[in-house]
Order: sequence, then C-alpha cells, then structure tokens
Amino acid sequence: MPFGFGMSESGGPGGFDMNSLGAALQQLGQMMQSGNTGDPGPVNWTMVNDIARKAIQPDATVAFAQAEQVRQAVHLAQVWLDAVTVFPGGSQDGRAWSRSEWLHYTMPAWTRVVTPVAQALSTLNASLGGADLATADPHALYEHLPEQLKAMLPGGIPPEMAGMLAPMMGMMQQLGAAAFSAQLGQSLAGLAMEVVGASDIGIPLTDDGVPTLLPVNVVAFGAGIGVGEDDVRIYLAVREAAHQRLFTHVPWLRPRIIGALEEYAKGIVVDQSRLGDSLGSVDMSNPDALGELLSSGVLTPQDTPEQQVALARLETLMALVEGWVDDVVGQAVEGRLPTSAALHESVRRRRAAGGPAERTFASLVGMDLRPRLLREAATVFAAMRHHGDMQSRDGLWNHPDLLPDAQDLAEPLDFVERARQTPDFPA
Repeated sequence: MPFGFGMSESGGPGGFDMNSLGAALQQLGQMMQSGNTGDPGPVNWTMVNDIARKAIQPDATVAFAQAEQVRQAVHLAQVWLDAVTVFPGGSQDGRAWSRSEWLHYTMPAWTRVVTPVAQALSTLNASLGGADLATADPHALYEHLPEQLKAMLPGGIPPEMAGMLAPMMGMMQQLGAAAFSAQLGQSLAGLAMEVVGASDIGIPLTDDGVPTLLPVNVVAFGAGIGVGEDDVRIYLAVREAAHQRLFTHVPWLRPRIIGALEEYAKGIVVDQSRLGDSLGSVDMSNPDALGELLSSGVLTPQDTPEQQVALARLETLMALVEGWVDDVVGQAVEGRLPTSAALHESVRRRRAAGGPAERTFASLVGMDLRPRLLREAATVFAAMRHHGDMQSRDGLWNHPDLLPDAQDLAEPLDFVERARQTPDFPA
C-alpha cells in the first residue's frame, strides 16, 4: 500500500490501520525536522545553499598565484579578442572564484530560473491536499486523497481520522518542497564542481561582465587531454571573455535568455496520472525516496505546442550564443595557440554530451542546457564573416529580428544568402 499504510486486521475505521498512520506521521516528522528552516515557497533556498556548500567541501580559497594566472590569461584573451570582434572588452580585470564563490554569486540567477520550475510542485500539493484542508473537513480531505488511499477508505474518512490525516497531508506538502530542494542543492554542487567559468553553461549567471574562471575546475578540465595547463587556461579565458563581451554589449540578450528560460519553466506541468502511480510506490521510511522520484524525470514537461515553441526559442538563443563564441574564439586563437584544435574539440564534446551534474540538473527540472544547433549557428556566423567581415557577423546582434530562428538554422547557408540580399544587411 502507498506510503507504508496497510489495512487493519482488527477492522479499524474504514478498514484502515491506525497504527500504520501513526507510524507514518512519526516518519514524516523525522524527515521534515532536518529540512525545516521556515523558508516559504516551493524551494527551500536555505536548504539548497546548505546542502550545496557541504557537498563541495573541502573547497580551498583561491590562492594569490592562481588569481594572478587567471588575470594574466584574461588580459591576453582581451587583447586577442580586440582584433576579431567589434564588441569592446571593457576595463575589467579577470577574476578567479572558488566553487563556493560560484555558488554564492550565481544563486540569484538560479533563483529566477528554478523557481518557476518548482511551481510545478503545486500539482503535487493538489494531489496531497492544499492549505484549505487545515480545517480537517472529512469530505474535503477525501476529495484530495490519492486514488490508492480512496480505495482503502470506501466509506469515506471517519471524523476521528480526519484530524490525523490533515496534518499528515500538510507535512507531505512540505516534504515535496524539501525533497526538491535537497536534489537541487546536490545538482548545483555538482555543477560547481564541473563548470570552468561564469558563462560555461551558456546562460548569463552574472551581470557585471567580468570574465571569471574557477582555477581548480580549469585544471580538472585539462587533465588527460595532453595540453599544458597554461594553454588550457588561456583558451578557456578567451571563451569566457567572448561570452561576457556578448552579454554586455547586446543589451537585449541577457533578459531575452532569462525570459526564455522562465517561459519554458512556467510551462512545465506534472503528469497527474504518472505522479499518482509513482507516489503509490514511494516508501516513506526511506528518506531519499521522494527525492529520487523527483529526479527521475517526473517533472518532464508535457509535449504541448506552447512548450515546443518555448523550447525552440530557448534552444535557438543558446545555440546562437555558442555559435558566435565558437567563431570568434576560433579567429582569436588562430596562429597564436597551436593546441587550440584539441581544446576546441574537447569543449565541443563536453558541450554536446554534458557533464554528470548537468544531466542530473536536466532530469530534475526538465530543462536541457545543451544547445542542439550549435554547429548550424556557428556556420551562420562564419559565413557572414566570410561574405562580409566581422562587422557583418556581429551586426546580426543589433536586433533580435536579424538573427536566424530554428527553421533558418536548418538551412544556415540559405539564411545567410537571404540576409545578404536584404536592405538592412549589417555591414
């Protein structure tokens, strides 16, 4: 039976085992105690931070020598980029972050991205009973019970049982948020141990335009690919600086990407029937059970026309950002960094497959951060530069309407030919 409840051999009210109910309440109370920080809303952000910070320990402070290496790499990257893009680099020095600093400074962006996803848990709340059930009205409680529990109570909920079920269902609402928060904390910790910079996953997690690298992860990225640490650091600094130039000097881009992420997240709907079937097999004596359920893909969005449009818009934007960065970085390092081909291939494979933490995050929130049309987008920008110059390529960012959409990226060279024939072709 679901949640560890069973039928009473002694014929309790409605054939329900009151002892099982009491034991379940005790289990839920123990599970909630560790995560009860009083944070309102579908995400317990205090819990997220605590779990993520503990998961990345030990996390050493960035040494002065490491910070200086990053600063010098970013300075060289800016000099190289000045010759291959019209977007200026600004006067900011590069900076180096520890994993804990990455978590701290990118958390505001994650809050905006993840909170709409977590709103989907309101469906879970509806399945288990809402706040209006605090009155413990037996009829209201019965209407919100999962079908498995209704089957166990064919005669309805006896009044003496309603007073016990109502607080249990309220605890289950909190447990859903706690389980989601715990999984999110683990996922962000995993990302903190994989990302090499502030813009590594292709979305703007910071808003100050300062190129930022994580030295410990830069070293880990270069391990085993046969390239020296200095070359790895410089190449990744060029990529990071290129991202920051684009996000800084295309004023509509950052809000457009965050808006697309929020639009996509708001369209996520939990499949009620699938959720009900899954909840029926959850062993509430296992503290990890609900967290495993939430990370199993139960929040995968339904394939609606609205979601398809939102997904296409998001994937196209991310692909265009990465495609432009690929072309600009390739030009910047050409003839200057002999190992660039190997490094480019390593980055390409990493972006195509995604790391373990990125895949976990995608399964938890139903959102894949990998740009699927990166090659096609890179072809557009390279062809624009070939037929014109870097002003023609970078001029595509002057207005969103100048950029290709998902259908254009299916035939990138046709798009470039049409763009060159328009009166407002960027030159």
